[in-house]
Amino acid sequence: MSLARRELPPFVDYVVLPAVNVITAFAAAGLVVLAIGENPIEVVKIMIVGALGNAENIGYTLYYTTNFIFTGLSVAVAYHAGLFNIGPEGQSTVAGIGVALVCLAFDGAPWWLVLPFAVAASVIFGAGWALIPAWLQARRGSHIVITTIMFNFLAATLIVYLLVNVMGKAGSMATETRMLTDATRLPFFATLLKPFGIDLGQSPVNPSFLIAIVASVAVWLLVWHTRLGYEIRTVGTNSQAAVYAGIDPARIIIIAMLISGGLSGLLAVNEVMAVQGRLLIDVAQGAGFVGIAVALMGRSHPLGIALAAFLFGILYQGGAELGFDIPKITRDMIVVIQALVILFAGALGNMYRPMLERIFARRPAARAHEAEA
Repeated sequence: MSLARRELPPFVDYVVLPAVNVITAFAAAGLVVLAIGENPIEVVKIMIVGALGNAENIGYTLYYTTNFIFTGLSVAVAYHAGLFNIGPEGQSTVAGIGVALVCLAFDGAPWWLVLPFAVAASVIFGAGWALIPAWLQARRGSHIVITTIMFNFLAATLIVYLLVNVMGKAGSMATETRMLTDATRLPFFATLLKPFGIDLGQSPVNPSFLIAIVASVAVWLLVWHTRLGYEIRTVGTNSQAAVYAGIDPARIIIIAMLISGGLSGLLAVNEVMAVQGRLLIDVAQGAGFVGIAVALMGRSHPLGIALAAFLFGILYQGGAELGFDIPKITRDMIVVIQALVILFAGALGNMYRPMLERIFARRPAARAHEAEA
């Protein structure tokens, strides 16, 4: 029989516990690095410098962070409704089709004019791809994990068909659309900030990062400061109690998944309209699955998700630099380090919780004893 869980202070739950998990993950990764004959301290130093050592590297880190924020928020909103959305990869892929259609239709128009339509298309296409799994879960009892996984494969098949037969660049064997004109593409911050003397080099971070920040604030307001957010959390905590309170769980499931899919879709704005400048076969590049780990590590809270996304941005950018400086640290080794972070932050995320509960449970008892004395 498991022991009843005690409430931890928010700072401990959202900051201290994930930090302890990350430290444990890096300690385990250090043992792996030692096993191949390299210095873990030197490896960490190279990763940090590669991710945060200069303005250009920070820009690349923030570019990865942007995608991870979108997918992390997507998983978090569904999780608050008691759903485990495994489909951000497919939802962002289909959203890429929507963004590409808008950008190609308005190609040549200024980016600031096209951007609202591209954002709307990304949300609508991403939410639309989440609608069928949501309806099947709400009305037919199909498990959301199974349906969203299968829809990832369907999205991958759909984009291949469209790029080969419908949207592909004329006269080319490459599975991609034609390039957007420079006027329609989102400009990089490196271009926007250069007149002010800020040099971000060739880093691809762009206004999509600001959209990610706005999305984080919007999710925080939605989940904790609106009636709909209260209904989402109630259904996720106890659907039977929600019914007793007059809440329709089926309706909330569908709404939460639509919001979740729309958040996943915003990733396509960053990739299609800004960084790649065209629709490629691999729009999400695995960010949809990383978002699951980001949401788990961030305790499904927007602030925690932003910090976790930044950590994974450091791992991605620092890992790329690490592969150049230490050839023995291959891409596969970087994946192992990322997997260890996911393991301790997700699968073993509550390993230290009982210890922290005991530590922080003593404090109120000690204060009560002092008051009585």
